[in-house]
Amino acid sequence: MKSILTDQELKEISDRCSKATNGPWISYVEGRDHVSGSNFIMTGLDDNRGEDIELFGATIDDQDFIAHARQDIPKLLAEIESLKKQLKIIS
Repeated sequence: MKSILTDQELKEISDRCSKATNGPWISYVEGRDHVSGSNFIMTGLDDNRGEDIELFGATIDDQDFIAHARQDIPKLLAEIESLKKQLKIIS
């Protein structure tokens, strides 16, 4: 069974994740999550806060997707790794 994602591609995705600003990233939308100011993505928490990310030309759904990707991609990579290990045991 050939993998759609190569090990090299998975490593490159993982490397990009590890280089990104620390999470969690949280999408804040004016009128939905706060009452004044602009829409932004908050990076990090408390003493580990990074710079806020402000997007131009993105929809609210785009912003939510980008913010969630910081948490979702590492989880997906871990799941892929777990499944690959299970397949090796079965093979």
